[in-house]
Amino acid sequence: MSALGALAAGAVSSIWKAATIILAAALLLVASSTGTGWWLAAGDRDTARAALVQEQGVSAALRASITEQNRAIDGMAKATLAAQERGAAAQAAAAAKGKKYDAALAQVTGARATTCDEAMPAVRLLLEGVR
Repeated sequence: MSALGALAAGAVSSIWKAATIILAAALLLVASSTGTGWWLAAGDRDTARAALVQEQGVSAALRASITEQNRAIDGMAKATLAAQERGAAAQAAAAAKGKKYDAALAQVTGARATTCDEAMPAVRLLLEGVR
């Protein structure tokens, strides 16, 4: 039985050796595929980061241009308001001058002159009323 036992022990030993080799090969295959997967994922991550940085740059440029447009719009709104205020002031001044002119004309309404010397007092009165 010892020969049979030695044969059985040798068979079991070679089964374990074969199983060990198969398991080692499977472990090597799994480890290499996992490593390859990590390597591919790292490459994709780097590509995504580069795209993100590029998009952040574009986004920052767009934000800057929007801020510039908003400043320009605010400036135009302020300029429009100032122009409207100047226009209202000019209309009020023109109305006041028109009233002065109407009052000065009312003072010289009945004046009649045939010569320059006779007209000068009325002209002087008209000019002083307008001033």
